Amino acid sequence: MAIRTVRGDLLDQPVQVIVNAWNRNVIPWWLLLPQGVSGAIKKRGGYQPFRELSRIGSIPAGGARLTSAGQLPFNAIIHVAAINLLWRSSPDIVKSCVVNALTLAAEHRFASIAIPLIGSGTGGLDPEKSKSCIIDSAETASFDGDIIVVEFSRR
Repeated sequence: MAIRTVRGDLLDQPVQVIVNAWNRNVIPWWLLLPQGVSGAIKKRGGYQPFRELSRIGSIPAGGARLTSAGQLPFNAIIHVAAINLLWRSSPDIVKSCVVNALTLAAEHRFASIAIPLIGSGTGGLDPEKSKSCIIDSAETASFDGDIIVVEFSRR
């Protein structure tokens, strides 16, 4: 397994699967204003992944669920519940998100995954803290593929 950090756009990474920092999935997706990673996925990939999410039901904080990638060039999207019901994140939630996302990726035999700085947007977590939680969790996970941690940056 190789872990590396890049600056750029999550949706431009050469991987099989991406992680979407989502919410607990208790509010219908169409009521939410598109923001961050989810907004970019909706804009460039369409609504299909979110329609699939609506059939899944609520997700526990730190949980992960797999959907198709819609019109994006990935095999799938792993959506993680990166915030609690008060719309805040924490290091423990981020660590659970990473472990659960990498477990799903391993189960589906994906060879590569890109992960944004989970919880650092709407969740209010410091980006550096998010990055260190992601890397620490990824180093101990049972995923043998390549992991790219993406710090968002406009070109």
